[in-house]
Amino acid sequence: MSKSLVLETPSTTTASLSDILAKVDTLAADFATRASIYDRNSSFPFENFEALHKAQLLSLTIPVEFGGLAVGYTTACQVIEKIASGDASTALVLTMHYLQHANAARHRRWHSSIYERLCRESVEGIALLNAARVEPELGTPARGGLPATIAKRTSDGWSITGHKQYTTGSPILRYFVVWARTDDEEAQVGSFLVPRYIPGVKIVETWDHLGMRATGSHDLILENVCIPLEYALDVHPVKAESKPDPLMLAGGSLFLSALYQGVATAARNWLVKYLNERSPTNLGSSLATLPHFQASVGEIEALLYANHRLIYTLTKDIDQGEYDSNISLHAQTVKYLATSNAIRSVEIGLQLIGNPGLSKKNPLERHYRDVLCSRVHTPQNDVVFTSLGKSALTIKS
Repeated sequence: MSKSLVLETPSTTTASLSDILAKVDTLAADFATRASIYDRNSSFPFENFEALHKAQLLSLTIPVEFGGLAVGYTTACQVIEKIASGDASTALVLTMHYLQHANAARHRRWHSSIYERLCRESVEGIALLNAARVEPELGTPARGGLPATIAKRTSDGWSITGHKQYTTGSPILRYFVVWARTDDEEAQVGSFLVPRYIPGVKIVETWDHLGMRATGSHDLILENVCIPLEYALDVHPVKAESKPDPLMLAGGSLFLSALYQGVATAARNWLVKYLNERSPTNLGSSLATLPHFQASVGEIEALLYANHRLIYTLTKDIDQGEYDSNISLHAQTVKYLATSNAIRSVEIGLQLIGNPGLSKKNPLERHYRDVLCSRVHTPQNDVVFTSLGKSALTIKS
């Protein structure tokens, strides 16, 4: 049994956790007032990240020794869920930042001075980072293959050239963790830390999506970008590729589950308010008094309750060290169930009220577009099903 991805620390007391969640409640309510504008314009919510920095929430998964809060899975998911209820796009960028730091904290494979600098920059300012992995030809690396992005050795470091897609948060990221292969006769693969403000780094604004429109998930173009030798984070022969850390995979699945639970909760909250306020003249009372509407909202409540129990039972197990070697598969299963329930709960609301639900003046249609994006995140449902089937059939890959 391994330690948690990130651990609650003595400095993160019950009182301070309450303070964190109180801050998050305030921020989420504020973010919600602007979410439709960012969505409509497909613009990036810079001011939200200013507010997150001032509230010290960008350092949630950074070790205490470097000024972070080092919270556990449960607290991280609570923060992500609440921020997503205000603005899903902001929450997705934040989630990816949290995951990068949480995984780095767990393994400490990066050069120690570089890692410490990244942590302190994120504590002291707005210095977000995210992975850049997907490519036009390859698609998602989760389904195998080698990157076309090339890292060439130079006399004093590396030269990186390549094209990455769907780089979530690109308008604000200070660092990109770029997946690439070397130009050796027997290629090696690994991640390379690329600072934003150096020659050869270019963002092409390609993001024009159905949902999560304010995430700035644009293309990243790298043209002979020179970085120091120590910015190679984990380079190894292709044949020596190790299996991913189960807890790292679990973190991604659970953080994303919490995010889309937040989106679905926001949709539920709007629906409840609408049904209580809408009183057709032929009815003489609000729609909330009708048994049909009550039953439908009850079904939504059941789906969201199931999600809450699934997500937070597993996060608490991990935080307490009570999990087994199948933790990654368990978390992937939670992601499938929680995101499916989230989508279904928003769909029920749309079916219940008809045209108003699809009107852009109401947030329900935005929540629906955002919650559908849960299907594209790794691991996708067919991968989860195959893993579960192999496990049940005891087939070893």
